[in-house]
Amino acid sequence: MKLVKIIGCLSVVAIFVFSTQEPVFARSWFKRLNLIQKEFHPVKLQQKEVKFNIPTEYSFDQPKEYNNSEESEDTAHITARISWREFFSDPYLISLIETALSNNQEFNIFLQDIEIARNEVKEKQGEYLPKVGLGLAAENYGVSKNTRDGVLDKIIDRNDLSSPNSAFSLGPNMTWEVDIWKKLRNAKDASRMRLMAQYEGRNYLISRLVAEIARCYYELMALDNSLKILDENIGIQENAFLKMKVLKEYAKANNLAVNRFEAQLLKTKSQRFEISQKIVEKENRLRFLSGIYDNAPILRNSEKLMSMQVDDLQVGVPAQLLENRPDLRQAEFAIKAAKLDLKSVQASLYPSLSINVGAGFAAFGSALFNPKSLVYNVMGDLTTPLINRKAIIARIAMADSYQTQTVLNYEQTLLQAYTEVLNQILNIKNIQQSFDTKQREVLLLDESVDIANNLFQYAKADYVEVLLTQEEKLNAQKELVELKMNLIGSKVDLYRALGGGWR
Repeated sequence: MKLVKIIGCLSVVAIFVFSTQEPVFARSWFKRLNLIQKEFHPVKLQQKEVKFNIPTEYSFDQPKEYNNSEESEDTAHITARISWREFFSDPYLISLIETALSNNQEFNIFLQDIEIARNEVKEKQGEYLPKVGLGLAAENYGVSKNTRDGVLDKIIDRNDLSSPNSAFSLGPNMTWEVDIWKKLRNAKDASRMRLMAQYEGRNYLISRLVAEIARCYYELMALDNSLKILDENIGIQENAFLKMKVLKEYAKANNLAVNRFEAQLLKTKSQRFEISQKIVEKENRLRFLSGIYDNAPILRNSEKLMSMQVDDLQVGVPAQLLENRPDLRQAEFAIKAAKLDLKSVQASLYPSLSINVGAGFAAFGSALFNPKSLVYNVMGDLTTPLINRKAIIARIAMADSYQTQTVLNYEQTLLQAYTEVLNQILNIKNIQQSFDTKQREVLLLDESVDIANNLFQYAKADYVEVLLTQEEKLNAQKELVELKMNLIGSKVDLYRALGGGWR
C-alpha cells in the first residue's frame, strides 16, 4: 500500500511539472521520451526462417502402391517405425546391440549430457520463483565517551536503562524479480527445448550405434564367408599343385608349370592371413562398440549370410522424414531454444522490477520477541541498464547469430537426410542388379574350372588357362560375398536414414 502511495505522489508531481512548464519544454520532453523508447530496440533483428530446401518427391520412379494416398502415407514408413528388435532377426546381433546400449561409453556419456540439461531446466525454474531466506543478525558496537553518542550512553546508564549498543534481528525475507517481459520464462522454456533436443540426440546416437553394430556384424559374417571360400580354393589349388608335381615326374609337365601352381597356392594362403587379420579387427571393433573387454568369441550365423533376403523398403515422401529422423527433430528443438534465448536476452534491455519483502523482530537487549519489536519492509526497485548497454547489445547480436546458425544447421540436416535416403535407395537397386549378374558369373566360372581341369588332363588345354580360370573364380566368389555384404549393409543404412533404429 505504501508503494502505491509513493507511485501516486510521483505521478502528481509529474503532472504539476508539466502543467507549469512551457509547451515547448513539454514537446522536447516527449521527444526525449521517444528517443528513450527507441533505445530499448537498438538492434534491428531479422530472424531467419526455415526453408524446406528439398524436393517434395524423390527423383526416381516408385511403384504405384507408393502413391500419395492416405493409405500409402500411413504405411510408407512402417519399416522405419518398427523397433530394431523386430527389424533384425538374428539373436546374436540383438544380444550385441542390447549389450552396447548398456555398456557403450559414448552412449553413457551422452546420458550425462541429458542429466545436465535436465538440471539446467530446474535451475531456470528456480530463477523465476521468489527467493526466500531466513536472516539472523547480531550487532554490538562501542562509542567514544567524548562524543554525542558517548554522552547519551552515560545518561542511559545513569537512569538504569538498557544499552542500545547491542542489537539483534531475526526474520524471513523474500526477493522476487517480476518477470514483466518474460525474460526468465523464455530462458526456462529455452532450457526445456534444449532438454528435448538432448533426448532426440540420444535417439540419434542409438540409431547410429545400432546401424554401426549391424554393419560390423554383417561385415564379420562376410569375412567368415571369404575365409571359407579361400579355404576351399586352397584345397583345390593344393590338389592341382600335387597333380602338376606328379605330371612332372612322368615328364608330362615342366618345372615352370609346377612353380606357377605353387605361386598361386602361396598367394591364396597369403590372402587368408589378411582376411584373418580383418576378422580380428572387426571382432575388436564390435567389442569396443559393445563395451565388452574379454576374449570370448563374437557369436554369429555366418553360414546364413548368402541366403538372407533383402526386402524393398517403403520410403514415402521426403517430408515424412520429419516424423522419424531424430537428428531433424533435434535441430528443430535447437531452433526453438535459440529463438527463446534471443527473446530472453532482448528483455535485458527493458526495465526490470524487483520486489523485496522482509518481516521479523528487531530490538536491542532482551526485548527481541516483544510484539513491539515486530518490523517489516516492502521495497520495489525499477531499474534499466544505461552504462553497460554495449555488453547487452553484443549478447543480443550473438544470440541472433546463433539463431541463424541453428536454422542453417536444420536446413543442412534436412538436405543430408534427403540425400542419404536417395543414395541408399539407388544403392540397393544397383547393388542388387550387380549381385544377380555376379551370381551368374560365379556359376559360369565354377563350370569353367571343371572344364579347364578336364581339358588339361587330356592335354587339350594349357596349364595357364587352368590357373587363370581358378583365379577368376576365386576373385568372383570374393566379390559376390562383398556385394552381398554391401547389399545388406545398404538396407541397414536405409533403415537408419529413414529414422529407424532408436525405438
